[in-house]
Amino acid sequence: MQSQTAEQPAPNDYLDGFIDETNAADFLCQSVRTIQKWRVIGFGPKFYKSGRSIRYRRRDLLAWGETRRRANTSSEAA
Repeated sequence: MQSQTAEQPAPNDYLDGFIDETNAADFLCQSVRTIQKWRVIGFGPKFYKSGRSIRYRRRDLLAWGETRRRANTSSEAA
């Protein structure tokens, strides 16, 4: 088994680290404006706000994405 190096963060560190909305939008293959709109209407993934700064955790983005998973176009959930 390989040890983790400075170039390779541990999987939990990667998933639990905070990222900004630009990186979150890239992670979800959406535009920044789309995830901004989702925040306003309460639709999108959970986020953190400190002052004017918005941050997401990759783990939350993955969890939210899994709730959107479908088996086909007419199914409610996978």
